Amino acid sequence: MGWRILGGVAAALAGLAARKAMILGWKTTTHKEPHSNPESPETQWTEAIAWAVASGTLMALARMVATRKAAEYYRRSTGHLPKKMEEVT
Repeated sequence: MGWRILGGVAAALAGLAARKAMILGWKTTTHKEPHSNPESPETQWTEAIAWAVASGTLMALARMVATRKAAEYYRRSTGHLPKKMEEVT
């Protein structure tokens, strides 16, 4: 139960931070606000694809880093990794 809460909170916070970083990076790179709905037909394909690739990559990376850090904390606190994190050989 403790791992579910810790892992979930870490992933959620990482998602929020990644989204803020993505928006800031988009504004810095394009000098425009990101579209509120990249799936809209009014959004150019190049912008929609760029947003999807960048945000997907950043979200996955942030989630992985947060989950790994949470697992390290869990291991230091309990002496073992959560069952879901133990390697299967």
